[in-house]
Amino acid sequence: MRESPDIARIAALVADPARCSMLLALMDGRALTATELAGLAGITKQTASSHLAKLVDSEVLRMEAQGRHRYFQLGGPHVAALLEALMVFSSDSVPPLRTGPKDFALRRARVCYDHLAGEMGVALHDRMRGGGWLSDDLTVTGKGWAHLAAIGLTPAELPRSNRPLCRSCLDWSQRRHHLAGLVGKMILDHILALSWARRLPASRVIAFTPDGERRFLDWLR
Repeated sequence: MRESPDIARIAALVADPARCSMLLALMDGRALTATELAGLAGITKQTASSHLAKLVDSEVLRMEAQGRHRYFQLGGPHVAALLEALMVFSSDSVPPLRTGPKDFALRRARVCYDHLAGEMGVALHDRMRGGGWLSDDLTVTGKGWAHLAAIGLTPAELPRSNRPLCRSCLDWSQRRHHLAGLVGKMILDHILALSWARRLPASRVIAFTPDGERRFLDWLR
């Protein structure tokens, strides 16, 4: 048999309802314990531990031990991208069509693993592409770095990483692309550091202040 990626194995891991609930709970980039994930999935801690072991073995999740506690996170942005794509596909398959979450705040702005999603994330991506901040191959242009410097983001600040600097990610609610990659993460970090917005606790919502939203949109313009 011809060798090929083991799609069936990964699909089976994600397809289980309990494992799916735990994975979606980690989409905001947080690290949670087995007890917390068990509660969110509505299963026992013992059952959750079994599920988590399978996900860690397959590198869908990573585990970090601190003292007697074990914390679980998504295996990386590629896992978040897979889950976001599955959310797009699954919501399309259920009539009547409604794209994304019902909650206005989640549709407006949310974290997708570690970068900005929702209406505000799509606006950022559109401006960077349409305004010449990014080239066709998603390389940041000189004009782009000049605009990023306005919020304090310079090339020297980027950590060494094998992760792509910029990547387009199909947005669950908007069905258009938002900006992922290392630059996408750093832009969200700077938005939060500037107090234009804050992450709501135990939620994927990125809540912009009225002044912060105005400053963000002025920056894009």
